[in-house]
Amino acid sequence: MANVAVVLGNDFEDSEFRVPYDRLKAAGHNLTIIGEKAGETVKGKKGKESVKVEASGSDRNAIDFAGLLIPGGYSPDHLRTDEAIVRLVKDFARAGKPIAAVCHGPQLLIEADLVRGKTVTSWPSVKTDLTNAGARWVDREVALDGGLITSRKPDDLEAFSSAFIEALS
Repeated sequence: MANVAVVLGNDFEDSEFRVPYDRLKAAGHNLTIIGEKAGETVKGKKGKESVKVEASGSDRNAIDFAGLLIPGGYSPDHLRTDEAIVRLVKDFARAGKPIAAVCHGPQLLIEADLVRGKTVTSWPSVKTDLTNAGARWVDREVALDGGLITSRKPDDLEAFSSAFIEALS
């Protein structure tokens, strides 16, 4: 099946990593964890998950993957200051590959200037940031606009994961 990149930093929302990760694996996809520094271990904010970063943003290119997953929590806010991660996100968009971001994940989309004119959703506290960046924010389980797949919260993860898996096929 497809190769999928997962950008992850410390304090990610545990379930927003685990549920889509497991669903993508079960669908036969190969996943690569990309973060600020290859070899480091990042931890979920609830302490349930610890994940080893396999590559940095500068080590990988969008051309090697079919799609990008951005779990929420505080991870996207940490990663938005990493120029290589932001460049990688932009490269996925330029290549027309699906990008799935949940909860606070759209913060990384804002930094990559990918939400202007797009219909997206997120955790409610990110709404103002998204609208200030030119997005049309909606309160729904999953919002699809072009290659962007966004979702609000852990309760939406099954629909979010299904929409991403469908976009990869």
